[in-house]
Amino acid sequence: MTEKTTALYGQHQAAGASFTDFGGWQMPLKYTSELAEHRAVREAAGLFDLSHMGEVRVSGPDAGAFLDYALAGKLSAVKVGRAKYSLITDADGGIIDDLISYRLADDEFLVVPNAGNATVVAGELAARAEDFDVAVTDESADTSLVAVQGPKAEQILLRLVPGDAHGAVTGMKYYAAAPVSLDLGAGGAAEMLVARTGYTGEDGFEIYVPNAQAADLWSALLAAGADDGLIPAGLACRDSLRLEAGMPLYGNELNRDLDPYAAGLGPVVSLAKEGDFVGRAALKKLSGTEPARKLVGLKGSGRRSARSGYPVLAGGRTVGEVTSGAPSPTLGYPIALAYVDTALAEPGTAVEVDLRGRPEAFEVVTLPFYRRDRS
Repeated sequence: MTEKTTALYGQHQAAGASFTDFGGWQMPLKYTSELAEHRAVREAAGLFDLSHMGEVRVSGPDAGAFLDYALAGKLSAVKVGRAKYSLITDADGGIIDDLISYRLADDEFLVVPNAGNATVVAGELAARAEDFDVAVTDESADTSLVAVQGPKAEQILLRLVPGDAHGAVTGMKYYAAAPVSLDLGAGGAAEMLVARTGYTGEDGFEIYVPNAQAADLWSALLAAGADDGLIPAGLACRDSLRLEAGMPLYGNELNRDLDPYAAGLGPVVSLAKEGDFVGRAALKKLSGTEPARKLVGLKGSGRRSARSGYPVLAGGRTVGEVTSGAPSPTLGYPIALAYVDTALAEPGTAVEVDLRGRPEAFEVVTLPFYRRDRS
């Protein structure tokens, strides 16, 4: 299968990016230093190409009712201009994907699945729409997604926004979105969907843009943030940032063999909403039982990091498995996400991780590992 590239592939090449396969896409892993890019996002801002993500538009009179049926959450309760994190599950309650849905109008939503699941989710939504008055349109191939993340993200973005529209950005709440006109320099001004969402644990914005305008937006943002320390950032630091923020990654912490309750995502499931939805019966049953294992955070006491697939030990026996792990650049010690036996899931519990034959001490801790200063 030929690997796909985004509309910004040329910009990444020109910036000296190292590439990696992600969900069938050639994506920038890093440009110079993963550590420098990680720190830029924590201290100033980083610019990400997320165009491998999917975009599925759901429109029509039944849009809210349809998504209530298709997804685990209650999307009909979302106000126009706001967003909701949700799950799409199979009939057995297994997680097909985690995704964000933006309500653009009373009868219109934009559903954003993960890169590797975009085609599957678009197909599932189309199949589930049969009895509803809605149109499901996969716009992934025509849409780019650019994110600016970090404590200086707002002031950088405002340099592209007309003065009389600044309030649309400064007043935008977390998990909200609005159409905003952005100055693309030589590319002119264009209205784009700007969302105050992200996957780094920092403040920031995700901007949905037609492919033809992606390069102009990328260049305009880099120029706007040049004096603030904005630099391009790749998927390597995006992964270490989301791990510090305790955010699950599909394929690591989430998959079809796992249900929302084991993953700590029980609150995302709305069993109280009216009507049936795909997976309701299975999820209702699962909600009343204790999962065998739960997703937890682990803090290492040494210098060596746990990695995905490493066994978690207690009393000499295997009690779980690491799903993601790395040294934390911000905190200065190893961190990991792992599924462990429920009896050992309480914060403060001492465990070990088998680091290639050598047990290393870790402690179960409350997530997230890192929380930004909101003062």
